[in-house]
Amino acid sequence: MKNNFILVNVFLLVFLTFNYLNGFSKYKLDVIVIDAGHGGKDPGSVGKISYEKDIALKISLHLGRIINENLPDVKVLYTRKDDSYPTFNKRAQIANSNNADLFISIHCDSFSKPSVRGTSTFIMGLSKSNANFNVAKRENSVIELEENYKEVYKNYDPNSTESIMLLNLTQKSKIENSALLAGLIQEQFSKRVGLYDRGVKQAPFLVLWMTTMPSVLVETGFITNGEEEKKLNNNTHQVYIASAIFRAIRDYKKYVESIN
Repeated sequence: MKNNFILVNVFLLVFLTFNYLNGFSKYKLDVIVIDAGHGGKDPGSVGKISYEKDIALKISLHLGRIINENLPDVKVLYTRKDDSYPTFNKRAQIANSNNADLFISIHCDSFSKPSVRGTSTFIMGLSKSNANFNVAKRENSVIELEENYKEVYKNYDPNSTESIMLLNLTQKSKIENSALLAGLIQEQFSKRVGLYDRGVKQAPFLVLWMTTMPSVLVETGFITNGEEEKKLNNNTHQVYIASAIFRAIRDYKKYVESIN
């Protein structure tokens, strides 16, 4: 039964990959899904004065507004616009069912040492870095808040041979575009906003695994760093972050549509 399930999934993913690549020559960025990480019963990382879920939502709403104002031909969808908790499955379903062209998940980072700072943008991958894996493990652990999570996500295991095989099939069609966008975001953070650049990284994030389009997870700063937490709670700084992500999307859109 398990082998049959794997074969069916391989077939479906090959089909999706073929259709994605076949349609790339006609690519146009029409739909973006913005995912404010965590929410509701899941606060995310906790700082001294704030929760990750609240910062992520504010930046996400700023980002959506800026896209709407400057790219009116692009449809913006949200996985949440309030303090609710959509499951990982629901977040991915919103993107996949609406044939989104980009999926952007907004987060704040955390670490045991308060001196650690900076921004990172993650793409899906099986990183050999323990630090990257631990970040993904922390983010993925919130599925335990969901009912029947063992049943819903029983086929997700980034350490299994089967999952690696499925991952390779899904990621080949979108990894280059995801990496392109991630690099543009980090460049904007560093050069235009003056944020410390921790680089583009790969890690097995469940929410990125489940989406079928180019997707990134943005860590906008460390909520466990006192200075960065204060900035992350400042409305002007939130707009700066959202504007940087927007400029990266704008440049990404211009590039991928120009190579048709």
